[in-house]
Amino acid sequence: MKNIIKFTTLILTMAFFVNCQEDDAEIGDIIAPSNLVITAEVLGVDAANPNGDGSGFVKLIATADNALSYSFQFGDGLEGVVPSGIDTHRYSIVGLNTYTVVVSAIGSGGIATTATIQVDVFSSFDDLEAKNLLSGGVGSSKTWYLDASLPGHLGVGGNIDIAADAFWFPSFFAAQPFEKCSDPISDCLCDDEMTFSLDASEQLTFELNNNGQTFFNAGHQAVIGENAGEDACFDFDTSGVSMVSLAPSSFDWSIVPDPNFVARGTTMNFSDDKFMGYYVSSSSYDIIEVTNSTLYVRTVDALNPVLYWYHRFTTTLPSQDFNSIYNNLVWEDEFDVNGTPDAAKWTYDLGAGGWGNEEVQSYTNASENVIVEDGFLKITAKADGGGYTSARLKSEDLYEFTYGRVEVRAKLPASIGTWPAIWTLGEDYQTNTWPGCGELDIMEQKGQDKNTVLATAHHPAVSPGSGDSGNTVLTTSTTEFHNYTMEWTADAITFLVDDTVYHTVANTPDLPFDSDFFLILNVAMGGTLGGDIDPAFTEDTMEIDYVRVYQ
Repeated sequence: MKNIIKFTTLILTMAFFVNCQEDDAEIGDIIAPSNLVITAEVLGVDAANPNGDGSGFVKLIATADNALSYSFQFGDGLEGVVPSGIDTHRYSIVGLNTYTVVVSAIGSGGIATTATIQVDVFSSFDDLEAKNLLSGGVGSSKTWYLDASLPGHLGVGGNIDIAADAFWFPSFFAAQPFEKCSDPISDCLCDDEMTFSLDASEQLTFELNNNGQTFFNAGHQAVIGENAGEDACFDFDTSGVSMVSLAPSSFDWSIVPDPNFVARGTTMNFSDDKFMGYYVSSSSYDIIEVTNSTLYVRTVDALNPVLYWYHRFTTTLPSQDFNSIYNNLVWEDEFDVNGTPDAAKWTYDLGAGGWGNEEVQSYTNASENVIVEDGFLKITAKADGGGYTSARLKSEDLYEFTYGRVEVRAKLPASIGTWPAIWTLGEDYQTNTWPGCGELDIMEQKGQDKNTVLATAHHPAVSPGSGDSGNTVLTTSTTEFHNYTMEWTADAITFLVDDTVYHTVANTPDLPFDSDFFLILNVAMGGTLGGDIDPAFTEDTMEIDYVRVYQ
């Protein structure tokens, strides 16, 4: 249907003069713009939609003699410098609203002429669910913090490039857990409070409290006359309240080269130049994901628009002191009865075949490979002629669970080429082919490095391959018992050794970590992680003191 264009024009000229000169338009080299004219075209106007089709788009055009640039205040709390004088602005407050647009034509010497125009615009866009999740609902407020416990709580990447899908999400840099909290230069970011509130008219507001210190990106410190040469905190209070308008994302998230990824597609625009803790001169944030307690956003660097900054937030102030939310012991094996493992709790994988990882052992349930003895489960890998035997226990069909804390106290084999693992697998693996079923490795150790342990989440977005993995140095892993722990929630999967967090994976709806998994304990030989086996190897054992699951 052909649009009927609606024009509204107002001419108002004001010149600002210096030193009480005569009212001349020209004072030396200073020229005041004149004949400022503003036109507004509400897009989508027709007989049935006299104030637009609900998209909220308005094309604003400002012209003036002797103007070098134009500054627009759009009347919805947003503003911008528009050198061409032509801007298509999207008004996203739902309903029919009248906005007063203020345009300043800027001439030589910075002298300006200002005019206003009123525009009636109808917008039908809303995302009430996002408003409720951000604020807690009408009449409520909710405070958010940078989720410093997660990798990528602050990250930067390039724009999505279909030909090179590495250039999406924080592919250039992703902060490790608490990386931006342990350095005095940047730790002011971690205690910022960001509060969303929703009033009875469903107007969303945002309040930043950064305790008088702002964390500035290195490229943006000139706005306060500083230059630290790196990202840094400065005593500069940017706290305050702003209005938040929601609009459909201007970015087409459907082109993301990940079939399992779906972004929300809603953009938050903050008035009065407010921002979410980290200063990159941007006040617009795409909501990638929002739940009751997690928020993931992206904003564009205003000075370097090829850079996209990513922030993760949570409603609980993160602490480096780990406190589990699970305290009810629901399943355990203390291995206090000598003999074969409890058949009500454990079954076995048997046989050879590489197990998908080029492993060289054959799994058995023989007592020489697996036994409960002296209060410990002992899984022993043995040289057997020209091959190797070992054992792999699992709780499949006996105990399976969704979410919780798993604690396993174990001492690992020391021999080169052994590959011990404490892990979980999605129970639907037979119909949902790996890695679609998901895999969570609570502890693995490479055959060539007995001073480090690993934790990994395998899922379609990162596997096959290395998975989403983290590691920590543990030089006594083969000589002492240590607690290997996984805390699995709907929002995050956290891996610890002796109650110290060393790897965290954000759990999002597109990942396969929201259904039942079962436990696996094994010692493999060789393969992709075990590597070359010591030619003198005879046998070695992983000892497990207990396995406990809390919910």
